[in-house]
Amino acid sequence: MTAPYQIIEKYYPKDSRAAEILVIHSEAVARKAAIIAGYLNLSPEMTAFIYEASILHDIGIIFTNAPDIGCHGEYPYICHGFKGHDLLVEEGLPHHALVCERHTGAGLTIKDIDNQHLPLPRRMMVPVSLPERIIAYSDKFFSKNPDRLQQERSFEEVLSSMRRFGPQKAAIVTEWHKEFYRSV
Repeated sequence: MTAPYQIIEKYYPKDSRAAEILVIHSEAVARKAAIIAGYLNLSPEMTAFIYEASILHDIGIIFTNAPDIGCHGEYPYICHGFKGHDLLVEEGLPHHALVCERHTGAGLTIKDIDNQHLPLPRRMMVPVSLPERIIAYSDKFFSKNPDRLQQERSFEEVLSSMRRFGPQKAAIVTEWHKEFYRSV
């Protein structure tokens, strides 16, 4: 398998703002996800997958129009998950691709897509597997804002942010929190 950083280098100009922000953000998410994998005593193989998928979970940002983070693509930012999915499927990484597609918020249902008129394919984009849930959860703690890249939010800040999308989304993140920290 191609290492995650080699895939990033294939699609992101070296030393670009987008590459720097992607890598710093993704490494912060990967560290948090690795801590959770340790708490849950996951196998070395699953922990390695979680690390790789964490590094690649936002690879689709390059296709979006987000100039503050150095991305000048044609798609709205909300599309980065499914665009990353498509890219990783082409790279032969279908399980990593599912992490990309399913990590946004607490997941996006077809009802969410329809009700919010999101420019996304009409399909369930909800974290299902344990690695998908761990990475989606870990991602909530870190921004891609260049001024706060490595600053971890508190769980209360994450919950407050998720409440903007409805109490059910905050409840999902709360369930993940309980699931991941039950043994701590």
